Amino acid sequence: MTDTILVTGGAGFIGSSIIKEALGRGYKVVNLDALTYAGGEDNLSDVANHDSYTFIKGSIIDNMLVASILKNQMPDMIINVAAETHVDRSIDDAAAFIETNINGTYNLLNQSYRYISSIDGDVANRFRYLQVSTDEVYGSIRNGAFVETDPYRPNSPYAASKASADHLVRAYFKTYGLATVITHGSNTYGPRQFPEKLIPLMIQNALEGKALPIYGDGKNVRDWLYVTDHANGILDAARNGVPGESYNIGGGVELENITLVNQIIDILDLLSPPSNGGSYRDLITYVADRPGHDFRYALDISKATAALSWQPIEPFNRGLKQTIDWYLENQDWTARRRKNVHDGSRQGLGNNTDREDQS
Repeated sequence: MTDTILVTGGAGFIGSSIIKEALGRGYKVVNLDALTYAGGEDNLSDVANHDSYTFIKGSIIDNMLVASILKNQMPDMIINVAAETHVDRSIDDAAAFIETNINGTYNLLNQSYRYISSIDGDVANRFRYLQVSTDEVYGSIRNGAFVETDPYRPNSPYAASKASADHLVRAYFKTYGLATVITHGSNTYGPRQFPEKLIPLMIQNALEGKALPIYGDGKNVRDWLYVTDHANGILDAARNGVPGESYNIGGGVELENITLVNQIIDILDLLSPPSNGGSYRDLITYVADRPGHDFRYALDISKATAALSWQPIEPFNRGLKQTIDWYLENQDWTARRRKNVHDGSRQGLGNNTDREDQS
């Protein structure tokens, strides 16, 4: 019998990668997505007609819709990727983060518990609920790396909303016995990432001759993970993770923001040099830092490696080159999103004016 996965937020960056990897593993996939600004059906155009794929437009906030999907599709697992994720947007206005990330997660958990309480033992016993979370719930770390037992210290409205959701997930495991698993992912990159995030923002701003804004001194450190590695870590945790446990899914590639930007520039200067014969490095502009900006994230993935037999396999240099190649070859994809939603200007100053995101 083929397992069915309900992926929420599957038309987004990470969600669409999870769906493609899941179909490749032989799962049936139901995708519930509200198609807000960061998601698009074009992210899944290559699997839209797959016999094992079903798309349903709607929100995880809609309790009647979620209940209907669970009743009619009878998934063996839910992977909740639906979330507002841009840190700078959360600083400017946190309302959507509270609604989707907290209330939406509550609705999924509540409907999941009702669902397994109404079905026979075999399906109920197989059922898993996986919450896709973030390393940002741990806060910032100067030395070493976060392990799953470290306390939560979120420092942005986004991170606080994800931490709140994680606590609800834990509560549904402890109180109701719902078989839940949490993954904490590090900074994820790759094709089809919405062009607010650091890597696609820098690529597109450079190609358009716009400033490449660097927060503060550019020394903030992030741990980078290729999107298909993240997707496979999530799927491994959903199938093989122990209920009630959490797993860090990190890339093990720590880079200062300014170092990463210079690597992007080196590749762009070679593949698509500026028309003036110079370097995109001339566009680097240091700007005021983000309020409450976490200095460094790093994840210890030894638990996921031992328990799930998972580890990242995409070398960073190759993954970054593949990512830049994709954006160069898919300028129409980016143009649609820049035109309608985000033009590459500054976010995260708490005043709803010009924006961008370097989470």
